[in-house]
Amino acid sequence: MSGHSKWSSIKHKKAAKDAKKGKLFTKFIKEITVAARMGGGDINANPRLRTAVLTAKANSMPNDNIERAIKKGTGELEGVHYEEVQYEGYGPGGAAIMVQILTDNKNRTVQEIRRLFTKYGGNLGENGCVAWMFDKKGLITVDKSQIDEERLFGLALEAGAEDVQEDDGLFEIITQPEDFDKVRDALEREKVATVTAQITMIPKNTVTVDDRHAEQILKLTEELEEHDDVQSVAANFNLPTEFLDKAS
Repeated sequence: MSGHSKWSSIKHKKAAKDAKKGKLFTKFIKEITVAARMGGGDINANPRLRTAVLTAKANSMPNDNIERAIKKGTGELEGVHYEEVQYEGYGPGGAAIMVQILTDNKNRTVQEIRRLFTKYGGNLGENGCVAWMFDKKGLITVDKSQIDEERLFGLALEAGAEDVQEDDGLFEIITQPEDFDKVRDALEREKVATVTAQITMIPKNTVTVDDRHAEQILKLTEELEEHDDVQSVAANFNLPTEFLDKAS
């Protein structure tokens, strides 16, 4: 796929590491709550909720936390009302960045996100300024130790995957949004554990940032992803080979 980025493997590995530290539980709770509010509390009838619950369980989130989040979404328990927002902008080196947000205070969040962009030499733009550079896709990542390459390719493509890529210890499975559940369920039936599974924005093409901007944009995307209100970050940058060689 033309939008494949070396940043993606760094991002997925960091997500797995953060999950082990429990950093992602707040984000899972928000997503589960919003999914239940929008589509009901039955995971079999609500694909978004099913994805959120499976992701939370895969990252060892306790069932009690999941059930409370669902009940807050359906109104059985009192909870915070979260609003979905999308911010777009440019990072250092001209890379396009999209940020998916769930917040209970949009004014506070936009100020904090704008401050992060400015801190690292980027700028927050208007809605639509970079969205055209991305496609909405399903993205599932699997650790290479989980399954033989040929078997995974056959399983994923037969279930409706659009593409399967290999990158630095991970397999990345790309799907159309409407085929995401079928592919993920096929992996689940075969007991193939996933590192991440989500509907996200994938760049149509990438730009390679120079050494001068590489560290800045990595810090920007890392701080964005660590923000409590940020659910996901998509960007179209690639890191220069020299930078990667030094980092490794």
